Amino acid sequence: MTVVTRFAPSPTGYLHIGGARTALFNYLYAKHTGGKFLLRIEDTDRARSAQEAIDTIFAGLNWMGLNWDGEPVLQFSRAASHRAAAERLLAQGKAYKCFATPEELTAMREEQKAKSLPLRYDGRWRDRDPAEAPAGAKAVIRFKAPQDGSTTIADLVQGDVTVAHQQLDDMILLRSDGSPTYMLSVVVDDIDMGITHIIRGDDHLTNAFRQYQLIDALGHKPPAYAHIPLIHGPDGAKLSKRHGALGVEAYRDMGFLPEAIRNYLLRLSWGHGDDEIISDSQAIEWFDIPNIGRAAARFDMAKLTNLNGHYIREAKDERLVNLVAPLITAKTGLEIDAIAKQRLTLGMAGLKQRAKTLAELADSAAFYARKRPLTLDDKARCVLADGGKAFLAEVFTQFEAQGKWTALELEAWARTTAEAKGIKLGQVAQPIRVALSGSTVSPPVFEVMEILGKEETLARIKEVATA
Repeated sequence: MTVVTRFAPSPTGYLHIGGARTALFNYLYAKHTGGKFLLRIEDTDRARSAQEAIDTIFAGLNWMGLNWDGEPVLQFSRAASHRAAAERLLAQGKAYKCFATPEELTAMREEQKAKSLPLRYDGRWRDRDPAEAPAGAKAVIRFKAPQDGSTTIADLVQGDVTVAHQQLDDMILLRSDGSPTYMLSVVVDDIDMGITHIIRGDDHLTNAFRQYQLIDALGHKPPAYAHIPLIHGPDGAKLSKRHGALGVEAYRDMGFLPEAIRNYLLRLSWGHGDDEIISDSQAIEWFDIPNIGRAAARFDMAKLTNLNGHYIREAKDERLVNLVAPLITAKTGLEIDAIAKQRLTLGMAGLKQRAKTLAELADSAAFYARKRPLTLDDKARCVLADGGKAFLAEVFTQFEAQGKWTALELEAWARTTAEAKGIKLGQVAQPIRVALSGSTVSPPVFEVMEILGKEETLARIKEVATA
């Protein structure tokens, strides 16, 4: 059997971080088993579905690197197949027409509420002859659900879960206007797409029993179900925006790398021993449903940020330059010309050691692209006011006479100068750092001097020393 999984979001907003994890698990299980990972957009709610949201989902999955197989399926376009399935059930006596009016159903629910009974359809048209309906009355088509016994689902994560049929009423398959309901559409699509495994949040577990019965009534074998625990915030409460429940594109814009997001989401409710850093190839090799836990996972922005810092340090310098260049331009208005790009590339190895997001990396790298005169921050101005400016003026001629312009030679000069003056190396380096970067924080200053080159270094120092 070829494993076929699917990710089936509703296009009513962004690609939520919880949905991204669901997509990731489906993707990894398909890849692990040599199967297929399909995408279905459940856009049957026309009032809430938007093309912009569909495009956002596509963009989010592509950025995450979760490439689906084949063309995405738009559920609404398959409405005729959904209706045909309902009509077959009706013809087979497994469904029936219900002519109950909205007013009757409201009265039914009020009576149930008054008697503290479960709110469920009471089957009043289940065995009645449609000929008894008032002339011109519109009907919905309801599924004739089993009334006795129970259904047990051998969930691959939750274990055996049983629901008594008394708890499940006769759900609507077709509305009075002939439009299919979500429950019917999902079942028919899963059958027609050949879905073998449904991996989704455990908030869908109650739906599984209705879908299980409907699949059986349509004459097909139900898929394997794996209902994964939801993601909670660090405080154990349901994940919300205050915890970081944002769309995938928000994490991209905050400067997270997709591989960091994949690695972090993978570790929410799934594990492989004590491994924390897991490559894509390892994830595909190791991922299996039995390793998914039942407990709700807790989203921790600090852990995600630290993990992102690891992946930034591991990323190729050229890739990081291409990612931060537009961020620098957006924030500063600076055009990243060939010279600036060369400096960024040469300096990236040092820059990326401290950054935890691309936004931080862009901020720390911007001085390589800046044009003179540089803007100094408050701490930098304090260094200059506290003797730094005079020191720069004093050593300027020494730099002019410097022959070999390498980090090694420049650091050797600084150590000799510090020793001769009886001061610490940092007291030599800090004024230079301020002049070159406009800040008291930068990569190793002698590395910066080498990357900027002698001409630009001297120009920046002279500018600050004579201002």
